[in-house]
Amino acid sequence: MSVSDPIADMLTKVRNAAMARHEKVDVPTSKLKLEIVKILKTEGYIKNFKKVSQDNANVIRIFLKYDEENTPVIHGIQKISTPGRRVYSGYKDLPRVYNGYGTVIVSTSIGVTTGKKAAEKMVGGELICTVW
Repeated sequence: MSVSDPIADMLTKVRNAAMARHEKVDVPTSKLKLEIVKILKTEGYIKNFKKVSQDNANVIRIFLKYDEENTPVIHGIQKISTPGRRVYSGYKDLPRVYNGYGTVIVSTSIGVTTGKKAAEKMVGGELICTVW
């Protein structure tokens, strides 16, 4: 099965695993996916992650995070830019997610970063996804 949008596939796997209350989820690895997962870790949406070699294929094992009532920390995760419709934004026009409570992940010329950091460094780029 070929996936035309591997980032959307990763986000869907994370969303579905969180809704099903799974402890962890494995996604095929790539540099962009690894950067997105690092941002999810630093922003506090996941517990941890590690690169694992499984069946001669490298995967990223993402350990999901839940609160005291066993509800997922990730309430929603949505892809913005798709292969058929790329969405770009300047640093002045970066969207705010849930009035600042969520995070937008942006691919900029200085690398993959959050919307807040991109606005601080005055760089825009392609909007990858939003997390809340």
